[in-house]
Amino acid sequence: MSRKVAIVTGASSGIGKQIAKNLHRNGMDVYALSRKVYQMNELDDLGIHTKHLDVTDYDEVDQVVDQIVKETGRIDVLVNNAGLGVFGPAEEVALSEGEYEFKVNVFAVMKLIQAVLPTMRKQKSGRIINVSSIDGKIYNLLGSWYVGSKYAIEGISDALRLELKPFGIDVIVIEPGAIRSAWKDTATGKMVERAADGPYAKLARQSADFFSMAYKFASEPRVVARMVDRAAFSRRPKTRYAGGAGAKPILMMRKLLPDRCFDSFLTAINKYAQKILNKQTAFNR
Repeated sequence: MSRKVAIVTGASSGIGKQIAKNLHRNGMDVYALSRKVYQMNELDDLGIHTKHLDVTDYDEVDQVVDQIVKETGRIDVLVNNAGLGVFGPAEEVALSEGEYEFKVNVFAVMKLIQAVLPTMRKQKSGRIINVSSIDGKIYNLLGSWYVGSKYAIEGISDALRLELKPFGIDVIVIEPGAIRSAWKDTATGKMVERAADGPYAKLARQSADFFSMAYKFASEPRVVARMVDRAAFSRRPKTRYAGGAGAKPILMMRKLLPDRCFDSFLTAINKYAQKILNKQTAFNR
């Protein structure tokens, strides 16, 4: 009996790389995809297949998936992990930048799903695992573009779960909290600079300080990889898995608190983070 085949996008570093390692260690034939193939030599050495893929190049998506099907004859798991985080004031983030974020986080996910579905339907089985975020259930200061893309993934996944059930295909969402990776720096790197001397400068500093404090307690990528393992191998997987620093407590608070109360809570913790970091900076001087 041939080994089950998994595709993992965004596999050149951090969470994606660890997901690929775990699935391979647990017996799957793994195809790790990324634009940064040069960062995947470690995966090659483990026997994991590495291929170039720009998820926003829809022609390349079709070509890569077709090649994998020709080589293996099947696709059992698709892990949509590739993602982009852009934070900043909605008024000041260029529309083209927001569009690109949605292209990576939403449209590329849908394109990959479209590409694997004919094979999964034919074999009458498959699992689509979409890596979302707790920001698909809550929200963050100056995160309208990113949060909007993750809310979209949550809704898309729910609708697809019903749509694909008759074909034996399941759809599962992974909702990480703070995870140690380069994501924080990418997400907030331009935020303070973009808002400098403008009406949102104070809010940008608060948001950046909140992320700086929160990510001091960030979990390791293996936390997310283990959630993906459960989604991929459980006989009856949950529809969602949440984990990582702060994920479960804050999702519970979102369920319990009315919107205005949750707004006040988020405002308070952003201000508290800024206060703490300012004290630390003053002390270090």
